[in-house]
Amino acid sequence: MGIARNIKELRVSREWTQEQLAEKIGVTRSTVTQWETGWSQPRMSAIEKLAATFNVTAADLVTESHPTGHLRGSSSTGGMEMGYVPLRGRVHAGPFSYPENLEEREELVLVPQFLIDDDPDAYACEVEGDCMNKVYPENNCVIVVSPNKQPQNGSIAVVVIDGCEAVVRRMYRTRNTLILSPESHNEEHKDIVITDNDEHTIELYGKVVWYQASREIE
Repeated sequence: MGIARNIKELRVSREWTQEQLAEKIGVTRSTVTQWETGWSQPRMSAIEKLAATFNVTAADLVTESHPTGHLRGSSSTGGMEMGYVPLRGRVHAGPFSYPENLEEREELVLVPQFLIDDDPDAYACEVEGDCMNKVYPENNCVIVVSPNKQPQNGSIAVVVIDGCEAVVRRMYRTRNTLILSPESHNEEHKDIVITDNDEHTIELYGKVVWYQASREIE
């Protein structure tokens, strides 16, 4: 019943209804109900869609022992092999601002080694602001970014706007539009919507693959 429990816990943690999850992955609400109750299990193609929507791996989704939260995070590091990645600047989880650029600093942070194995260029950033506080703790949070993983629809990504404004938000793409969505208890945060006709330069700096409270960083 691991996958049934994980689907439900991930959905509830994001405050999505069954109807909302069904719409995101292109199935009916009754199908989601059957998955969550264990009456049926999603096929591999649906598991991949679910994993992308929840921003977890397929392995995280089907595991019996690791009911993951919004992103793979520090609660699951016990007993893991660890390694160091560079701590770069700050990204802002809030309105447009001018945070520190994503430049190398001399600090290192300790993260699970498998993140480095997945992408040797992985790096960490400090997060400011509250527009993603449904996903990870507000302020005093460090995220790990994989620059070699292309963010998919529904992924949380670090996006640099016009060469200087680094934001972290959930990303959705249509043919002509990029939507950067907050997931916050603060309703003042709104979607950032950028169309092909807007005069903005957009750079994707990678996919967020881990988060950890700063106090847990060595």
